[in-house]
Amino acid sequence: MAYTITTPQMGWVQIANTDAGFLPPSTVSSGSTTTVPTPPLYPGMVIEAVDPTYGAAEFILLAGVASTVVGSVVTYNTTSFTTTLAAVGTYKPQPVAIAMSANTAATTWGWYQISGLAVVKKTCTVSLAANAAVGVLTIGLIAGTGSGKEVQGALVAAVASATAGRTTVQVVLDRPHMQGRVS
Repeated sequence: MAYTITTPQMGWVQIANTDAGFLPPSTVSSGSTTTVPTPPLYPGMVIEAVDPTYGAAEFILLAGVASTVVGSVVTYNTTSFTTTLAAVGTYKPQPVAIAMSANTAATTWGWYQISGLAVVKKTCTVSLAANAAVGVLTIGLIAGTGSGKEVQGALVAAVASATAGRTTVQVVLDRPHMQGRVS
């Protein structure tokens, strides 16, 4: 994937890269170790980009989390903009995004896809049909859907077989979120 940012602004980190951020002077004097993105970046900003194969998409700037790889499914906090690998069936309608880099530290910042055609890590042993709903049945990975585990606003774009080594699936995203309580 070779996304080119189309939102007009100079100085943004590229989609597949991470930003180490910096410690603002006010936090250094107080002893805090909380980094913020390097300006002109800011937490939670949303940009648009285009790829010649996958088309247009939207991305949000979020802090990283351990064990993240390109294509990981994460949920994020809309106040602190921190991420966690998407948990299995939490019944909380948290927003979901797809990691575009191996952003593995809470002190670094990276882009996460929230709309468009995404390449997502999947459970290797599952086969997914085109236009099928998806869920999180293994932490941080897409799989078939299940009650209370479904990702709303996400749909399989092309058949993904359970062939050994087949670890990704193309998914159409539209600001996805985890399924809330099911009665």
